[in-house]
Amino acid sequence: MDVMDLFHLQNRTAIVTGGGKGLGEQMANALAEAGANVVICSRNLEDCQKISEQLVKKGVQSLAITCDITNQADIQAVIDQTVQHFGTIDILINNSGTSWIAPTLEITADQWDKVMNVNLKGMFLFSQAAGKIMAQQGNGKIINISSITGIKGTNPAFLDAIAYSTSKGAVNALTKDLAIKLAQHNIQVNAIAPGFFPSKKTKAFDQTSHIILKRIPAGRFGTDQDIKGAALFLSSNASDYITGQVLVIDGGLISGI
Repeated sequence: MDVMDLFHLQNRTAIVTGGGKGLGEQMANALAEAGANVVICSRNLEDCQKISEQLVKKGVQSLAITCDITNQADIQAVIDQTVQHFGTIDILINNSGTSWIAPTLEITADQWDKVMNVNLKGMFLFSQAAGKIMAQQGNGKIINISSITGIKGTNPAFLDAIAYSTSKGAVNALTKDLAIKLAQHNIQVNAIAPGFFPSKKTKAFDQTSHIILKRIPAGRFGTDQDIKGAALFLSSNASDYITGQVLVIDGGLISGI
């Protein structure tokens, strides 16, 4: 197989949750550029439609579907529509997520549950539903979006969101265990753990960004382009023998002293 053939995604179908903006949008574009059909879903259908329409104009086959990933009926609707339209589900990127910034000693049970339901429960339910289709096919790729906050504790001066960090640590555990459970079906499950990528979720870092920047060995924050290669790699045949891994993309932040 030619090395470039390892990375093409022609005739494959990907679902990207939360693909209507931010890193999800960039990953959806990366897979589309590699030849994949792309299904974009989130609670905000307007955002999904905007990106899907842009892809269609570029010659990509794409669908936009509304979905609350904490609702199993919504998840199944996305699965059913994807299979009905494309006949297959080859790639799932679990990108949808939420956070709740609050002092650790003050966060409420409801706030905690909201984060866990979206970031962990929803991710498992979508993986389970897509995994059933992939198991029938005998192959598939599941990519879970984690965070470096799930690997290392975070100073509350930078981020006081213990539910988010805990959920991402659980995502890493889910990724590793799901990878073992699904390996028999030739399904690879991996995670991407981004560092600091400016977005709506990181507005809270505006006042401390200069401090954080000094701690990043690469000397810069992540950009939209930094996530695309990793998403393509873990979605393609190039990663067929890689499973249960958490790929950190942080410019060396958690590796530094």
